[in-house]
Amino acid sequence: QVQLVESGGGLVQPGGSLVLSCAPSVNILSIIAMGWYRQVPGNERELVAAIASGGGSTTYADFVKGRFHITTDNTKNMMYLQMSTLKPEDTAIYYCNAFYSINGGAPQDFWGQGTQVTVSS
Repeated sequence: QVQLVESGGGLVQPGGSLVLSCAPSVNILSIIAMGWYRQVPGNERELVAAIASGGGSTTYADFVKGRFHITTDNTKNMMYLQMSTLKPEDTAIYYCNAFYSINGGAPQDFWGQGTQVTVSS
């Protein structure tokens, strides 16, 4: 099992910034890929951004390109999502995801408990 602990959510005004953090319970360099997803009640969970192992290649959803930045800090064993120019439509529960193989088995998805981000004046 992989535990993922998110932090950093909260209430922010439109145009503001926020940083989400995710701490995995395993060595971050052993994780194939990590990402941030978000979900609004009644909607499907959607990919926001993803990053390959060791801070490699990144992928962003079109609706966050140029506003959000995903990074990892291998020395701190952490993943971050820097969010700027936030919009009310960014309001959602944000989930940390890890794609990880346990003992060389088939990789599977692991999820954090989610952190609420609310963009409102």
